[in-house]
Amino acid sequence: MAVPKSKVTRMKRGFRRSADALKQSVYVEDKDSGELRRPHHIDLKTGMYRGRQVLEIKE
Repeated sequence: MAVPKSKVTRMKRGFRRSADALKQSVYVEDKDSGELRRPHHIDLKTGMYRGRQVLEIKE
């Protein structure tokens, strides 16, 4: 049977459990296209960011 070689400290246990507190990703609805996108990210369907065309759309 597997036996731990030494006690896991509270700090190491906390490091391991820190990912449990991560929140789910937030999405907002785009004003122009109505698609869901991440805040402060480019809308990949239209190539727009803050009202400006920043990416060319592939057809």
